[in-house]
Amino acid sequence: MEDRYKISDPQVLKVVAHPLRARLLGLLRAEGPGTASELGRKVSESSGSTSYHLRELFKHGFIEEDPERRDGRERRWRARHRYTSWNNRELADTPEGRETVRAMRLLQAGLLAQIAEGFDESEWSPAWVEAAGLSDHIFELSPEALREFAARTEELLEELAARDAGAPGARQVHLWVGGFPRVSAP
Repeated sequence: MEDRYKISDPQVLKVVAHPLRARLLGLLRAEGPGTASELGRKVSESSGSTSYHLRELFKHGFIEEDPERRDGRERRWRARHRYTSWNNRELADTPEGRETVRAMRLLQAGLLAQIAEGFDESEWSPAWVEAAGLSDHIFELSPEALREFAARTEELLEELAARDAGAPGARQVHLWVGGFPRVSAP
């Protein structure tokens, strides 16, 4: 699997801004290859619906057929990249690009809310309950410093993930890094 799919066309980003397609792509990235039927059961959709959306993801380069695990009756799909990325400034040069970037931001925020809401402390060990959570910080930073924060955070996460790969007790963890300039109250 390649590391990153860098998108510069708002039409391509719009493909994955669709909530069901984003869920399907996320499942393929997190859980590995699957068929339209398998994925349909996981997202409570018909295999016809998931098949259509998987073909759209395939057509735009997000997924590919899995040559290692063929299913005689049905295509088995896998993600081509670990991440999808784009440059907000570059895409925001057009109204369509701004709309698509906004849709992706809201989709990501919705997913964060869904996962935070679904976290039930009674289902996890004390170590996980203590480690999990959200933080809210306000600092005075320049755009350059915010970019550096994001880059250094990603470097640290890569280092920690490599160190913990296969470690007892290690689990997939949802992580978000974000920062927006604060609008001052009038």
